[in-house]
Amino acid sequence: MLKHPIFIGSEIYRGSSYGGLHPLRVPRVSTVMDLSRALGWLPDVQYRTSPRAKPKAFWEFHTPAYISALARAERRGQVSDEERAEFDLGTHSNPVFGEMFRRPATGVGGVMLAAELLAEGGIVHVPGGGTHHGMPERANGFCYLNDPVFAIKALQHHGAWRVVYVDIDAHHPDGVEVGFSGDPSVRMISVHEEKRWPFTGGLDETGKGSAFNLPVMRGFNDSEMRIALQDLIIPLIEDFEPDAIVLQCGSDAIEEDPLSRLSLSNNAHIEVVRALMALTNRLMVLGGGGYNPWSVGRCWTRIWGALNGLEAPEMLNVENAQILRALRFEGNSRGRNPPEHWFSTLADEPNEGPVRDEIRARIGMLRARLI
Repeated sequence: MLKHPIFIGSEIYRGSSYGGLHPLRVPRVSTVMDLSRALGWLPDVQYRTSPRAKPKAFWEFHTPAYISALARAERRGQVSDEERAEFDLGTHSNPVFGEMFRRPATGVGGVMLAAELLAEGGIVHVPGGGTHHGMPERANGFCYLNDPVFAIKALQHHGAWRVVYVDIDAHHPDGVEVGFSGDPSVRMISVHEEKRWPFTGGLDETGKGSAFNLPVMRGFNDSEMRIALQDLIIPLIEDFEPDAIVLQCGSDAIEEDPLSRLSLSNNAHIEVVRALMALTNRLMVLGGGGYNPWSVGRCWTRIWGALNGLEAPEMLNVENAQILRALRFEGNSRGRNPPEHWFSTLADEPNEGPVRDEIRARIGMLRARLI
């Protein structure tokens, strides 16, 4: 049993970018590392550098042809027209860049190390993980490799046979659903925005067996997430009695994110994290989406604090705030006049609101599948 939560990170996230026009041009994991250290929340004893998984390890989910093409694209710095068409590499969503193989391979290595560390129980945070769209034979939605799939498989390899995967990213985890469709040893629970790319994960998709999808409407607020947590997520976990839980904590469901129209504050993420901590003795927490550098950095840093039982300070000191002030969000209107609290706090103001009848009805439809 781990004595304390472990943070798995890497400097590769500081030095790599999908390119100047891509939503993942913004720093994320490096911000969390820097903030956590500045707050005194990340002593060396709790930090591990992520290894890079070997290419053959990816064959358990991805095809050898795709893995070869991905490695070749990084080595050459380009793809052919045929490779672009077959593997969806070199596109606007999945561009060619200098670390396009090594960076996702580091994410997979991180979750595989996390599963090994969790063999006897504990908590591990891998903010570089969460690339839940990757498909067996191609890149998909900014995701070259599907590290959540490997996280689940690695946990099972280390004795956690029954795994619940919870995903609160704004986008449906289509690649994870493909990976475990109908698998009785895995239960997937996703709360995501309806009518949002990848346009999967509908409430009527009941033939997937292991998946429980809750598509929610734009404006989804903290009160509605609390109902989803209490009336759906927790009962589904308790019913399944898992040996381990993997939580994908994409922050793109936070109100100011440019790639969704949901309205959560990061308080909702903290509520989910704390609830799941009480339901398992093996918890792996991943990153995921998040395209506003201030909201994702503040959210994931606060999550790391919560995993350690720490409360966010009411106001950041000058050293901590400077890390956030140094961030840039070029090419987006939210980056021109960021509000002061994005620099001076970690905790958002709560965004409570009415719980819409349609949300309650959808939760009820999913709960009925347990009967």
